[in-house]
Amino acid sequence: MSNPRINLIIGILSISIFPVLVKWAPVSGVTSAFYRMLLGLLFLLPYVLFRRKFTLPTGALWLPIVLCGIIFASDIAVWNLSIHYSNATQATLLTNLSPVWVGVGTFLFLPDKPGARFWLGTLVALIGMVVLIGIETFTTMKLDLGFALAMLSGVLYASYILISKTVLNKIDIVSFMTVSMAVSSIYLFAICLIFNQPVWHFEPVIWGVFVVQGLVCQLIGWLTINAAMKHMDAKSVSLSLLSQAVVTALFAWMFIGEKITEQMITGGIVILIGIGITYTGRKKLATANNQDSTGR
Repeated sequence: MSNPRINLIIGILSISIFPVLVKWAPVSGVTSAFYRMLLGLLFLLPYVLFRRKFTLPTGALWLPIVLCGIIFASDIAVWNLSIHYSNATQATLLTNLSPVWVGVGTFLFLPDKPGARFWLGTLVALIGMVVLIGIETFTTMKLDLGFALAMLSGVLYASYILISKTVLNKIDIVSFMTVSMAVSSIYLFAICLIFNQPVWHFEPVIWGVFVVQGLVCQLIGWLTINAAMKHMDAKSVSLSLLSQAVVTALFAWMFIGEKITEQMITGGIVILIGIGITYTGRKKLATANNQDSTGR
């Protein structure tokens, strides 16, 4: 699909079901992440091999692609550890500070500097995130190991988005994902072994959940997000990914019976308004540029 915004929407829908699937499969979060990466890779390999779509990265690209694989896997592992040392709500809030880190990283390292509308949209969206998960979580937050790990998870997520954006300008998406997912799979398997996480002897229903995670959440989700990121700026993508919290809440209500409160609805609306502020600004800027170029 050539429309980057449609790709991004499909990607967000695909990855948003992951937390619900994790609840369906009562296994370690790291184990779940390992099979998500491994099965996503195995689903991609036949296409790569039979269609010969793989391009071996050049020498200079190997390092950032390998880094993307390690950083993405580390983000998942660190996020799960942060939940263990604090709670899922606090970890979700702090991890979703990633648009702030993307904005800072873009300002420091990339030519496309974030403007006022990006920061305004980010602020509004983060306020919506606080409302969605509960203001009491913010007021009772502790500066402990769980806090530090959740903050690190947000930085890792932002780092992945920034590095992958620069890499995708130089290599095709399929080749990038093949290498990065292979690295992530090896890395997460090593973590499973080091921390004695289960990797075998699961019930058939859990294997089925792993398959859906690999095919939908990883392969379809990140193929489409990376396709969007190839044509969109990293700031807009990172801010749009905040809507994952809204979609996940809807999926949890639909499939596992979790309640949606008025507070969650309000927070979700505010998040979407924040995202909309950024896109509205970019649309007006593009329109103005088109009028200048045509003399109207």
